[in-house]
Amino acid sequence: MPHENRINQFSGPAGSASARATDFAAAREIMVESQLRPSGVHDRKVISAMESLPRERFVSEASLPLAYMDGAVPVDVGGRGSDGRMPRYLAPPMVLARMIQLAEPDETDRVLVVGCATGYSVAVLSCLAGEVIGLECDEGLAARAASNLKALDVTNARIVQGTLTDGAASDGPYDLILMDGSVPTIPTAIEEQVKEGGRLVGVVSNGVQGTVYLFVKTDDELVALPQFSAGAKPLPGFAAEAVFDF
Repeated sequence: MPHENRINQFSGPAGSASARATDFAAAREIMVESQLRPSGVHDRKVISAMESLPRERFVSEASLPLAYMDGAVPVDVGGRGSDGRMPRYLAPPMVLARMIQLAEPDETDRVLVVGCATGYSVAVLSCLAGEVIGLECDEGLAARAASNLKALDVTNARIVQGTLTDGAASDGPYDLILMDGSVPTIPTAIEEQVKEGGRLVGVVSNGVQGTVYLFVKTDDELVALPQFSAGAKPLPGFAAEAVFDF
């Protein structure tokens, strides 16, 4: 089914009251007008996807009132991963939208999302790219992501479970890789999964605030292009490279 036609079929969570669905639809519109457009997000397809997708489906029940806030939103019940690991979040809408716009996904692209949590970024990219693989290390979150995609009738994306720092080489290489959370550095294993001429986008940070980088594979090397400052919650399993003083 064409991406734009499929976007218009997305709706709120199963069983939600019509009034509640209307509130969420209004919240999506406010998100676009108060967060995305003022931040320079102008790509029509990105805006259409994020204005139509039910972001509330991808957060915990306790976080429903926060689903469209200008910030990271918890996806875990009780703020913890299903196996007790670090809390996980949806990226702030503005940060995600600007990263996707920067990456310029194409309908022919194969895309990898590293650390997709409950699958929101995968769903957004499924409206813009040819094929999307969502990599998630948490078994419970991976199951929720797969369930969300199925409920939304997303047929060009799927979820795989595995170690985030390893990427998903068996499905690569990729035209585009999105890091769905901040990392201190990009592991070599993930760098190697970017096609020649391909892109990788993500927040590189060793603290609260970081920088969004666009990496472009040129002559088998990733060229780092810093873009804008942004905050994002860290992805689990990534460690800064050791620095030795002599």
